[in-house]
Amino acid sequence: MNALLILLILLIVLMLIVAKKDGLRNLIGLTFNFIAIFVLITLISWGFNAIAVLIVLSVIILAIAIFMSADESEVTLIAFKTSIIVVLSLLILALIIQHFGQFQGFATEDVDELENLSLNVGLNFSNVAIVVMVISMLGAVAESAMALAASLSEVVEQDENMSLDQFKNQREIISQQILGTAVNTLFFGVLGATVGLILWFVRLNYRLADIFNSKLLMAEVAAMLLGMLGILFAIWLSGYFVQKSFEQKNTDK
Repeated sequence: MNALLILLILLIVLMLIVAKKDGLRNLIGLTFNFIAIFVLITLISWGFNAIAVLIVLSVIILAIAIFMSADESEVTLIAFKTSIIVVLSLLILALIIQHFGQFQGFATEDVDELENLSLNVGLNFSNVAIVVMVISMLGAVAESAMALAASLSEVVEQDENMSLDQFKNQREIISQQILGTAVNTLFFGVLGATVGLILWFVRLNYRLADIFNSKLLMAEVAAMLLGMLGILFAIWLSGYFVQKSFEQKNTDK
């Protein structure tokens, strides 16, 4: 049996055992997001504007990821609003990064695999590089926004008489905890994906300048840094929205 199939079966079984109905709902959401990514790739390959397709599909992916992961409407709305603002803001930053970094196309390390293939595929690979950077950070942004909004809302529910200063203190503590774990998760994910490439560079005695000018590695690093900025912005913005909601509720009392 294929190893990937075994891992997939284990994932499904464990999610159903651990989370039961929520696990089933998350599996359905994961399936929908897989379909959304497939649609994204298909539309871009058909010649549709990559940035326009990216914006539309990013909103759909975020909506599925957030609204199918929790029942509490206030928390999910805050997380969704936060994620949309963060992703659109970082899309602009990704355009700037791509303009100066020029990460598109194929690296010299890909020459052997592409030697007998045609590169005339009729795609703007600069836009494809932007799509990759933005798609790579969607999960991290949604997770960070959702985690902070849910945690702060739970803290407020546990202490209805909480003062604004106490809330701000809890917001700072929870933000630091989520930021540390989320950034490390993203960092080690990228490191794990590129460790073979890094070892190859070292064994072939690449100069440091050659490593820093490698498209393969620097594109991954750029996506990672963009994701880290997205996590930081999402945590701050989500906390801001929850705090505004908290202040509004205290005013209405």
